[in-house]
Amino acid sequence: MATVNRITILALGLIGGSLAKALKENGFAGEVVAWGRRDVSLKRGVELGIIDRYSLDLAQAVDGADIVVIATPTLIAEDMLRQLLQSVPTKVIITDVASVKGNLLAAAIDCCGEVPPNLVLGHPIAGSEKSGVEAARSDLFINHRVILTPEPETDRDGVALVRAMWESTRADVVEMPVAEHDRVLAATSHLPHILAYTLVDALAGQKEQQDIFRFAAGGFRDFTRIASSDPTMWQEIALANSPALLKVIDLFSDQLGLLRGAIESADSAQIMASFERAKTARDHFAQLLEKQSEASISSE
Repeated sequence: MATVNRITILALGLIGGSLAKALKENGFAGEVVAWGRRDVSLKRGVELGIIDRYSLDLAQAVDGADIVVIATPTLIAEDMLRQLLQSVPTKVIITDVASVKGNLLAAAIDCCGEVPPNLVLGHPIAGSEKSGVEAARSDLFINHRVILTPEPETDRDGVALVRAMWESTRADVVEMPVAEHDRVLAATSHLPHILAYTLVDALAGQKEQQDIFRFAAGGFRDFTRIASSDPTMWQEIALANSPALLKVIDLFSDQLGLLRGAIESADSAQIMASFERAKTARDHFAQLLEKQSEASISSE
């Protein structure tokens, strides 16, 4: 038996489509509805069995929903959130999948004058360089973290319902303050994308670019794979999380400057110390990931 009668997902891209597909397959909702500005991907969602039906009219799409999931691009999500907070009943739980939380929380407070109790901001740490409903996968969130960022004013029953929704996709759900979330994601996700885009852009401008890319080894391909991600989406993330992102860019720039100085002065001891610290930290991180993976497998 379904946990809720209806879930509406706003925008049917990779994340929204994958969530819809997972919820359809696990039976969490009696009906999965989608909204979007164009009907091409929405029709395809019905054809693929990812959603039950759709509407191009926002009011019709959210009518009767128990949970509304904002899965639009980051900056558009602010506008969608404002519209929902001004129109849907307070019994409807509003959540999202955006990579930045601070801008959405600020928009909600600006709109309502306080933190809306029915707003449960969330972020699945999962994705792909592929995009669109055709790339939707019901297994996308399995053993991946989903971060919820409730405020003290957030209704705990609403948090529990959103938690249950994500746990039905076999995701690992945790909670974190909004500011901490944005700092962590700036360092672990947003900065790596910025670096990948910047590296490829810089090398593509070199006269020797054909040789550079022709003879690129596996390490280059692995690191720059994420530069194939949707540029529009990452432009919006960079702007939405600019305060936290600028701090970590400065931190990286300072560290890179120190390493550049060590290389220029042939300071082998400083170079080695930097590399050894990085290797030790990365090995420790790999061990933690391995333990988490083993724990997930043993719990299944």
